[in-house]
Amino acid sequence: MAHYKNTVKKLLGSVDVEINGSRPWDLQVHDERFYSRVLTGGSLAFGESYMDGWWDCKALDQLSYKILRGRIDTQVSVSNPSVFLVFLRAYLFNSQSKKRAYIVGEKHYDVGNDLFLLMLDKKMNYSCGYWRNAENLDQAQINKLDLICRKMHLRPGMNVLEIGCGWGGFAKYAAENYDVSVHGVTISRQQFEFAQDSCKDLDVSIELKDYRELSGQYDCIVSVGMFEHVGYKNYKNYMKVVHRCLKEDGLFLLHTIGRNDSGRVTEPWINKYIFPNGMTPSAQQISAASEGLFVVEDWHNFGQDYDATLMSWNKNFQNNFNKLKDLYDDRFKRMWEYYLLMCAGTFRSRRNQLWQLVMTKKGIKGGYTYKNNPRFT
Repeated sequence: MAHYKNTVKKLLGSVDVEINGSRPWDLQVHDERFYSRVLTGGSLAFGESYMDGWWDCKALDQLSYKILRGRIDTQVSVSNPSVFLVFLRAYLFNSQSKKRAYIVGEKHYDVGNDLFLLMLDKKMNYSCGYWRNAENLDQAQINKLDLICRKMHLRPGMNVLEIGCGWGGFAKYAAENYDVSVHGVTISRQQFEFAQDSCKDLDVSIELKDYRELSGQYDCIVSVGMFEHVGYKNYKNYMKVVHRCLKEDGLFLLHTIGRNDSGRVTEPWINKYIFPNGMTPSAQQISAASEGLFVVEDWHNFGQDYDATLMSWNKNFQNNFNKLKDLYDDRFKRMWEYYLLMCAGTFRSRRNQLWQLVMTKKGIKGGYTYKNNPRFT
């Protein structure tokens, strides 16, 4: 046991984190079994031991930043068989196959609209906000929605497809402010029902449908925060679906979390408790999938804005949890705050990115530009 403890203390000490220290990012260990558990189980055990109350930290976001910026997570050799099986399964099987497409909807997005209503902005956007000239989450999300509309050159009467429409935030904004027709699809029943009701008086249609079933032709295609559920085995097919549904002179905007190096599976704790079968793409993987199909007109990175977005979500979650405590227990609360704050650290450390790509089928003669809005740029 002493060997495990000394190893953990040495690893954390290398990034200025102390066991039972007095600073906000220091760990307070309540169970001595924590040391052997985390060294044999890696990030999965780290998260689970927090959920079990074996340790605490006042500033999980700062702890995450220090661990990831110092890359000590890469120095732990995991011997837990369950973690190894996650990686093996990702190599051997298509975890994001059509038959499995609805799992993440059932496990995550359908956890309860009551939770998301209290955590998200007023327009129910569950993706990174755009914080240029924004002082709060609501404005940051409006900035993001308008940025997308301007990048898509939306004009009245255009027909827009949204792959992964969430609770209908973009569809409603685009229809109300740009007078376009939007068809959105989602794999979450609660999102589907909420979006239908929210957009019922607008030129918006919502379907509970997997992206592989899409057909028709659209002036623009938008996908915001959905590509993280596609999986590397399906990236090329996803791009082929978009290519099939986009008009010859149309624009495609892809808004996705990105990673700095190519991988084939998501972080084990996130995979088990938050986004089953998810994974974030690398630039190389996106480029390979779009090669031969699209011209990349614009590639915009505002990953630092996800830090502020996640911190705002956590603030809303903490401030409103008393309204939810009859529905969710303390273990869920610890799981959810760990998810939001540790993820904030991944963007603060620049280990994760947030990309918006604009693509066309043949390239725009003379080059691509979009109209700036002085309020949002």
